Amino acid sequence: MQLHDFWQEIHPPRTFERLPAEGHRGFFPAEFEDGRQLRLPIRELADGEHALASLIINQVGFAVEEALCASLAEKVRSFEPEVVVGLPTLGLTLARGTAKKLGHSRYVPLGTSRKFWYREELSVPMSSITSPEQVKRLYLDPRMLPLIENRRVLLVDDVISSGRSIVAALKLLEARGIRPVAIGAAMLQTDAWQEPVSAVYSHSLDRIVGVLRTPRLKRTAAGGWAPE
Repeated sequence: MQLHDFWQEIHPPRTFERLPAEGHRGFFPAEFEDGRQLRLPIRELADGEHALASLIINQVGFAVEEALCASLAEKVRSFEPEVVVGLPTLGLTLARGTAKKLGHSRYVPLGTSRKFWYREELSVPMSSITSPEQVKRLYLDPRMLPLIENRRVLLVDDVISSGRSIVAALKLLEARGIRPVAIGAAMLQTDAWQEPVSAVYSHSLDRIVGVLRTPRLKRTAAGGWAPE
């Protein structure tokens, strides 16, 4: 299939084999909790022996976006979040949709573009696994503080992989005494994020929830990809 065809359709449970004998080829079938499947492109890593299943939420079809937001909202509802805080850039799409599904009238976006009224003490350095060479600053608009102080905050990003972006956001919020009651993502990619996030997040990792979970993949002898 063409790369632009990915992320456009959710398939019924058991549409695709969980693991073909030769390994996955071309795509990885990630599963929702109810068994529905979403085909994700496999991105080979630099070593040529490992790969990751990829999700770029601002390229998904509207029906897929709706399903991801609805599923995340249901997963975090028991934590009774009062406000959703989203990470830039791709996490903002999920945060906005999830907030709407929770019945909220708005959400709070963090940003990496400094406006003239921003304050440096309300910022932290941030990089991500997809652009590790770019160290940006993550900002909280000071006008948004009254919306999140002393509130039950849900922190949302699109994909949690290395944990760098979530750690930066947690440090930014912690500086204002804000500890999210839960962290949500469309996808938890491998388990590499668990150690760095647990080092700064005061709650149990059970409060970090994802709609989809995908492993690191290793090349098989047949040339496909299988969970490591």
